[in-house]
Amino acid sequence: MRVFVAGATGVLGRALVPLLVAQGHEVVGMTRSASKRDLVFSLGARPVVADALDPDALAQAVASAEPEVIVHELTALSGKMSVRDTRHPERSASAMMTNRLRTEATDHLLAAGRAVGARRFVAQSFAAFRWARTGGPVLTEDDPLDPDPPAALRAPLEGLLHLEQVVLGIEWGEGLVLRYGGLYGLGTAVSRAPDAAVAVAVRRRLFPIVGGGAGVWSQVHVDDAAAATLAAVGHGGPGIYNIVDDDPAPVREWLPVLASALGAKAPRHVPRWLGRLVAGEAATLMMTDARGASNEKAKRELDWQPHYASWRQGYVQGLG
Repeated sequence: MRVFVAGATGVLGRALVPLLVAQGHEVVGMTRSASKRDLVFSLGARPVVADALDPDALAQAVASAEPEVIVHELTALSGKMSVRDTRHPERSASAMMTNRLRTEATDHLLAAGRAVGARRFVAQSFAAFRWARTGGPVLTEDDPLDPDPPAALRAPLEGLLHLEQVVLGIEWGEGLVLRYGGLYGLGTAVSRAPDAAVAVAVRRRLFPIVGGGAGVWSQVHVDDAAAATLAAVGHGGPGIYNIVDDDPAPVREWLPVLASALGAKAPRHVPRWLGRLVAGEAATLMMTDARGASNEKAKRELDWQPHYASWRQGYVQGLG
């Protein structure tokens, strides 16, 4: 099939494009920067340069590819972002740009896909910190989202909600939304790279366990996320899929294991009131009250199985 990958040089795009090519798909990879054309070519795709926020340029890029499937992996996030300002993450330039890519650029991509007769649209979303803080520790795609998220998370979550609603609402093709868990591995913020933001914080003991550390996080290795995306290109009906590993776990379990894998000292423990004072309400809720995500639907309907079934194995073998 002809597949158009928007965001081909991002962390997920770099892992996904070679998988698509190896499976025999004809891939066009879009990048905003002309300097990255050679990178796209080296991944096995035909490069096209366009700004996703320019609807005319984007429409022309998609029209030149005539894709049957469009994969939307556009963000402005990277493993090198600063994690110092946890009180107002929504104010960072990367977060604000990512929100535009999830709203404006999504609308532009959908319009371009409709114009060329694409039959399938696969879009990146996010699973973590989305659900209402009720019920059990692990929830499904059908469980309700948080109706009143912390102020610092509202803008990013509204951007994700817009993306999900418009992709699922298309009538000219099949819209699939992949809610990835927290990514780790080469190129992400959780890797052995010296400037990987989360890893740096863990090594400096600036990523503590807040309160009882009961917040449940769902994670996924970047290569497994790419493999799930490859599966979604050809499998599964329209809908939302949680792309996470088999082992949702509270912070108090996984953070010490990550520290050990990075050769760092064990994380500090701080009381909830201090976490709220220093890091803010949103970060504190993530550490204490977050719910994890079930991957049963993705495994069943996408015919996908994560190679790293648990972060316990992935931290040891897959941090890059």
